[in-house]
Amino acid sequence: MSIVTINRGSYSRGKEVAERLAQKLGYECVSRDILLEASDEFNIPEIKLVRALHDPATVLDRFQNGRERYIGYLYSSLLQKARRDNIVYHGLAGQFFLRDIPHVLKVRIIADMNDRVVEEMHRQNISEESARYVLQKDDEERRKWGLQLYGTDTWDSRLYDVVLCIKRLTVDDAVEILFDTIGKPAFQTTPESQRLVEDRALSARVEANLAERFPKIRVAAENGVIFINKWEKESGSRDEQRIKEIALSVEGVREVVFDAVPVEVQTRRVNPFHNL
Repeated sequence: MSIVTINRGSYSRGKEVAERLAQKLGYECVSRDILLEASDEFNIPEIKLVRALHDPATVLDRFQNGRERYIGYLYSSLLQKARRDNIVYHGLAGQFFLRDIPHVLKVRIIADMNDRVVEEMHRQNISEESARYVLQKDDEERRKWGLQLYGTDTWDSRLYDVVLCIKRLTVDDAVEILFDTIGKPAFQTTPESQRLVEDRALSARVEANLAERFPKIRVAAENGVIFINKWEKESGSRDEQRIKEIALSVEGVREVVFDAVPVEVQTRRVNPFHNL
């Protein structure tokens, strides 16, 4: 049992690789599903979640924490999927959302730019020049997205276990390589790695439920115990009581601990200055 995340550019054949690999493995193929589930669970219009994933952040977004909150909802929904294991996720940020989980195979699929241009021309009925411009702009926006939210370039090969180029390698070749790789012992689910997913999923669910009222809050979980490490305190003990009530309403939470130090809060965020 394992999880595969596939990061891809437009017209890179990554979607095709993901679908064929999932079929060959007998896994669930996940992409837009998390948008729909997050939209339903947290009562947020799907278009807002799409924009949070794809549009550049604005000053207003950063001030209101709206973008980060919406991404938190997506993060929570993906982790709920990950709890069930045996999924192939081909969507933005999988390499970030599921980083440090041992049984996740992180893959990037790229393709020759000229081949992508031809595909874009045919699908959109546009000139070669226009197609190349659109693809380059799309690639750049995806890189900016990763840098703004995580301080990491999505083109950095160090984020992935495998990088495959669809050119001399075909889609079928890529599927065979990944099928063989996912069978390696390093990517098999263990009780410890499954517990890590369970803890991350629980902390993400609690944080998502608290995010609208306490957007700066940071949450960690361990075996049903929720650790609250940071929030903007407005009314002291009343805040703590309300946070505790909301956290305990989430299935699986049995205790809430405040200001537990040291507790390393594992979240979806990365320090954007860590490489400087």
